[in-house]
Amino acid sequence: MPADATASKPPLDDLMMAMDVVDTLRHDERIAVKELGDDLRDEQMVERLRQIYKSQGIEVPDRMLREGVQNLRQNRFVYSPPAVGFQRTLALIYVTRARWSKWLGILLLLAVAAVLAWRFLVVLPRERAAEALRIELTETLPADFAALPARIAGIATVPEATARAEELAATGLAALAANNAEAARKARADLMALEAQLLQTFDVRIVSRPGTPTGVTRIPQANRSAQNYYLIVEAIGPDGTALPREIRSEEDGKTERVDIWGQRVPKATFDAVRADKQRDGIVQDAVLGSKARGKLDIDWQKPVDAGAITTW
Repeated sequence: MPADATASKPPLDDLMMAMDVVDTLRHDERIAVKELGDDLRDEQMVERLRQIYKSQGIEVPDRMLREGVQNLRQNRFVYSPPAVGFQRTLALIYVTRARWSKWLGILLLLAVAAVLAWRFLVVLPRERAAEALRIELTETLPADFAALPARIAGIATVPEATARAEELAATGLAALAANNAEAARKARADLMALEAQLLQTFDVRIVSRPGTPTGVTRIPQANRSAQNYYLIVEAIGPDGTALPREIRSEEDGKTERVDIWGQRVPKATFDAVRADKQRDGIVQDAVLGSKARGKLDIDWQKPVDAGAITTW
């Protein structure tokens, strides 16, 4: 380092002394506030400083005291915060990072959790549902509309069943072409119900047991002078159990799924069954009709009328 540069810098002791003088002036209200406020001469301030240091046993050269007074007037050794600006803002952000970084981290975690929740709880289920619907409309339902009529044709023994299956399949395919999933599903459900109906086999047997009437009569509301006759019957399957059936009551027009109902019959049929039961308390000729595999309707072995009831 050049010698002249070293010589131009004040010794460290002098610098510390100058700072102490300024600090003494700043903390001594009588000098730093009152006397400066009254615009007293610098020599009076120097004299005051000399007395203060002398009382402390410290000898300070007059040069130092005068420099201290001058430095106080020039606000030297006083910290002045930097002016507001971009660099100061960056510095404040950096020195306060311990406070705001924690909250920023929490906000980032919440944002990531929200994105993941939206993805897994909303987007993915929606995408899976859309893909499932696409497969159903383009693969599953078309295959069913081809397979079910073929199976029904192999079971049916009456042309009406085959024609009905073809009609339902055409309805389903038209719904697929219109991208109507609900209508297509209903057509498939109707085809499956038709197949199940064709596969059913049972006997319609007249009930003959204690606690349940074998037959009942009704006076219709529309014709109070007439009388309707009903035999209480069940559809008994090959295993001996009663099969539930969809029966529409002619009294209230409601369709119910029941395993016992009243089948309307002519008076002659009703009287013949009553005479059968009166002989020994049991209806010996109890089969009113039969439903064979491949057929849609019941083949009645005794005369019956159209109509049924579900309560009596």
